[in-house]
Amino acid sequence: MRSELRKKISEVCARKIGVKGESVGLSFYAFFANKNDDPELLMEAATWWIKTHELNHFEKATKIKQMVEAGI
Repeated sequence: MRSELRKKISEVCARKIGVKGESVGLSFYAFFANKNDDPELLMEAATWWIKTHELNHFEKATKIKQMVEAGI
């Protein structure tokens, strides 16, 4: 996964955790606007989430943040 996407995911997770607490869940769609303005980046996130790690549709933001920051 490219570093720009890792940074974006980490920032969004931190923001969601800060607002809603440690138990907040999210999907990979949380990292994108409601319009498909960067399909390649969206597919990269979807592939990492669904195909590579077989994550559920919603996962804890803390888990995703830890995975991304660990380079998994």
